[in-house]
Amino acid sequence: MIYWNSFSDFLAMGGYGLYVWGSFGVTVLIMAVEPIVVARNQKATKSRLKRQIRAESRSTE
Repeated sequence: MIYWNSFSDFLAMGGYGLYVWGSFGVTVLIMAVEPIVVARNQKATKSRLKRQIRAESRSTE
């Protein structure tokens, strides 16, 4: 098990802190943004399909 003398030593992670915490930060950011992007794409796809259905129903009349 690894022991640290202080909180700053913990954050430094033996010299790899920037990589470790940067990786965590990027992962959290992606996990937060992904559902928003999916919801927007779903909304856009639904509206596009509705427009397409309306256009096809008009062309068959």
